[in-house]
Amino acid sequence: MASNQQTRPGIGELAKDSARGRIGVVMGEVGGRVQIRPIGGGREWDAMPDKVAALSAREELSARLAVKNDNSRVGL
Repeated sequence: MASNQQTRPGIGELAKDSARGRIGVVMGEVGGRVQIRPIGGGREWDAMPDKVAALSAREELSARLAVKNDNSRVGL
C-alpha cells in the first residue's frame, strides 16, 4: 500500500529543498539542519528539515539527466 506521506531522504539520497527550489544529495545533519550538496558537486548548503523532501521518480530522473547532459557538454 502506498503512503501519501513523504519521508525525509537519508544520507546519500537525492532531496528537494523547497525553500530554495534546489535539488541535491543529502550529506548529513548538523545543528538541526540538513546539509545538501548539488548533484554535480559543489558547495553544500544548509536546509531546514521541514523544507526537505524526497523526489518523485520523475523529478529524480530529470535531475540525473540534467547532470549527464551538462557533463556531456563539457566532455566528461
